[in-house]
Amino acid sequence: MPPDNAVNDPEARHDGWQTVARFLPYLWPADNKTLRWRIVVAVLLIVAAKGTTLTLPFFYKMAVDAMTIASDKPVLTIALAFVIAYALGRFTAVLFDQLRNIVFERVGQAATQRLAEDVFTRLHQLSLRFHLGRRTGHVTKVVERGTKSIDIMLYFLLFNLAPTVIEMVAVGAIFYFSFGIGLVAATALAVLAYALTTRWITEWRVKLREHMNKLDGQAMSRAVDSLLNYETVKYFNAEQREQERYAQATRAFAAAAVKSENSLGLLNISQAVIVNLLMGGAMAYTVWGWSQGKLTVGDLVFVNTYLTQLFRPLDMLGTVYRTLRQGLIDMAEMFKLMDTEVEVNDVPGAPALVVNRSTVAFEDVQFSYEKDRQILHNLSFEVPAGDHVAIVGPSGAGKSTIARLLFRFYDPQGGRICIDGQDIAQVTQASLRAAIGIVPQDSVLFNDTIGYNIAYGRDGASDADVDAAARSAALMGLIDRLPKKFETEVGERGLKLSGGEKQRVAIARTLVKNPPILLLDEATSALDTRTEKDILATLHKVSENRTSLSIAHRLSTIADADRILVLHDGHLVESGSHAELLRHDGLYAEMWMRQAQEAEELTEAAE
Repeated sequence: MPPDNAVNDPEARHDGWQTVARFLPYLWPADNKTLRWRIVVAVLLIVAAKGTTLTLPFFYKMAVDAMTIASDKPVLTIALAFVIAYALGRFTAVLFDQLRNIVFERVGQAATQRLAEDVFTRLHQLSLRFHLGRRTGHVTKVVERGTKSIDIMLYFLLFNLAPTVIEMVAVGAIFYFSFGIGLVAATALAVLAYALTTRWITEWRVKLREHMNKLDGQAMSRAVDSLLNYETVKYFNAEQREQERYAQATRAFAAAAVKSENSLGLLNISQAVIVNLLMGGAMAYTVWGWSQGKLTVGDLVFVNTYLTQLFRPLDMLGTVYRTLRQGLIDMAEMFKLMDTEVEVNDVPGAPALVVNRSTVAFEDVQFSYEKDRQILHNLSFEVPAGDHVAIVGPSGAGKSTIARLLFRFYDPQGGRICIDGQDIAQVTQASLRAAIGIVPQDSVLFNDTIGYNIAYGRDGASDADVDAAARSAALMGLIDRLPKKFETEVGERGLKLSGGEKQRVAIARTLVKNPPILLLDEATSALDTRTEKDILATLHKVSENRTSLSIAHRLSTIADADRILVLHDGHLVESGSHAELLRHDGLYAEMWMRQAQEAEELTEAAE
């Protein structure tokens, strides 16, 4: 990946030509000579096409001049020859242009592909804090617009802007030698006025475009967020509210789009005034020269053809400038994502984690998500290899934070976390996460098959591995009832499966991974009592011969743990077995009695 050259100042402008400089390494890859040769050939074809186009008015002029002479056979032959040469030249120019497109297409696609892959990789490197603070719909829209703008920008930069500059220089030289400095000066003045007018109006339109992008991203975010929470919307009869929120965003976008399109009309009118003033003046000058006997009829079509050829791409200058500026904005937004600071990095030369005895230890760990809100206060505990340790406590005590720190989604501000005596901040993240399996409270599945979701636990898992994991997770009863077996689609986020079925798929996925350390993050809290008992039995079987750490809200699910840690406001306030903690008559005993009383009241109510 090319160097980031990160610019982390949120107020900095990212849409200048420095954005193009960021992209150039993708266009001219140092490790691919074939692509660089394609660029060279494409440039040569551009020059050849433009050179051919510049000869066409000469053939046109000479054919017209030949036709003004008294008709005889030799003159007819000469005129026909110039017409044929003109037609052949037009075909050759088109041929060169199409060959150029064919040669360059792979370059543009390769550049787009590499950049898109780098952005995708970078997004996965960013911390959980980043992803929790961003809307997925907005991020995907930024990446989509940024990658799509690349191909368009390349086309206009290389195949429109550069050839137009070449043509303007050549036409200036031809006009100078054919008609003198007057026509050259008039053409240059018109081109300058055209460019400045286009720039001024387009700069205004760029601001409108930025506002449109913001509103477009907002509309997309609201749509994605609403569809992802489809069930919640239905639970609260909120369809009308969601429709109104989305309609509000789309109406704002539509109003901005109308304003932007109307400004385009103003731009086109301004350009047409300048172009037609020059065209009319130049042709009038040629007619005057013909009346003085200084110029021929062919000179009229000569000037007209050159100006038509020149202003055909210049007519696109507004579109080119606007597209380039819009493309720079879209690409800059994407580069901002790439420039986002990676919060959790491997230290240089970090070794892989080596697990012989899967002991987990927190040593005086201090952590806070925000500076003014401390979550963990000098937390210390140890999970011996092969033991089952549970962490309990009131909501907000810091239980789930422990899981995130163990997976190193965040780094603590103080203390350290060790596995088998190795500080996890000093080993590679890949090896750390390979050693830990998790069954979360909300087991989110990919919108694919049951087999794919189970096999996701380990890259390269075989069908036999998937089958064995499904059996160990007591999932075969479900799979055998399904017509498509392992090929059954689970739907968006696994919504086609029940809560218990999703949990079993998550357990099977972890079994395929086969980690020495198992983390159960309130894995049964969202299940009914019967399903919970079945899942717990499966989890107990899975936890055998592994170091397991359970984060639980319902104390009945972890009463058989070797050791129970009780957290309160980020402090470890109690530690011991279930019986020991009940005898201690502290926070754990209070929580146990409260939950037992609630369970008894529910039983009485049911009766």
